[in-house]
Amino acid sequence: MSDSPTLALARALIARPSVTPEDAGCQALMAERLAALGFRNEPMPFGGVHNLWSRLGDAGPLLVFAGHTDVVPPGPEAEWRTPPFEPTVIDGMLYGRGAADMKGSLAAMITACERFLERHPQPRGSIAFLITSDEEGPAVDGTVRVVATLQARGERIDWCLVGEPSSSERVGDVIKNGRRGSLSGHLVVRGVQGHVAYPRLADNPVHRALPALAELAAIEWDSGNEFFPPTSFQISNIHAGTGATNVIPGTLEADFNFRYSTETDHQRLMERVEALIARHGLDAHIDWTHSGAPFLTPAGELVDAARAAVQDITGISPELSTAGGTSDGRFIAPTGAQVLELGPVNATIHKVDECVRVTELEQLSRIYERLLDRLLG
Repeated sequence: MSDSPTLALARALIARPSVTPEDAGCQALMAERLAALGFRNEPMPFGGVHNLWSRLGDAGPLLVFAGHTDVVPPGPEAEWRTPPFEPTVIDGMLYGRGAADMKGSLAAMITACERFLERHPQPRGSIAFLITSDEEGPAVDGTVRVVATLQARGERIDWCLVGEPSSSERVGDVIKNGRRGSLSGHLVVRGVQGHVAYPRLADNPVHRALPALAELAAIEWDSGNEFFPPTSFQISNIHAGTGATNVIPGTLEADFNFRYSTETDHQRLMERVEALIARHGLDAHIDWTHSGAPFLTPAGELVDAARAAVQDITGISPELSTAGGTSDGRFIAPTGAQVLELGPVNATIHKVDECVRVTELEQLSRIYERLLDRLLG
């Protein structure tokens, strides 16, 4: 039995070892399929990152399919049941790095467009693809640079569907209609190194920093709202010491992260943390990294169309959620676009033996096609 077009394309994409920031020819393969449909392909390389902007039509409204061809490293290949870049179907599951995150979605997007345009060669508006190879990495030369280019020349995105693996138990059971903001800090607390037997001649930064870190961890930053959980503060790494047990360290370093709701903003969080550090009298410095502000797409054309499309194909009513990490949707939403994430089940993403159910891959393509029908048909 031969592969369906969606499965065949997913296999071809997975077979290309596009570990961040490599694309390994994935975008060229996609561009070839899109060109055959009449899309205008425009490579947008920035800083060694491969990006593709491909558009069909000039009129509005504009629906954009967004995604990434890069994948995380496979880890120990010996632990995989099949080689990570040799896509294999076992018991109805397609195995391979990127099967769920997110080459399966990319394949489903392409085949959905192929079927839709066969039935609607003149859609009511335009369709575009915004594809990057820098989503799993620093994300500084990918989607954010393409969006800036589009804004500079006046191209406006009305609706954007990101193919991130949003589903929990069954494809389409969860649609992400927003994401929390992400703010990271690297804290360095300075003391005076010395011998543990002569503490009066030293100044232990660990002892000084711990009360402040404990207070930060105990703060209730906000209560969240109907769309977002409360802002969370998590310490991810602490390091101090020379490796010797008889030396008081000279510095302590700590990494922490906020996942924050729309009840606050990154400037306010930074100010509160810095004020607390100062109140504890620490000789300290914080380097901040703001990865993205929170965004929310409320009920409207895109949300309604996506929920109805899932209902039509799967018979289930999807839950709207803002949980999880960040995505490239954070770069697109500030333009005023309505942004949703809808993709495969996320249970195996970034894991050994990443996989996606073949039947759900086909369902996802049909959901995307029905979304096109509802918005541009």
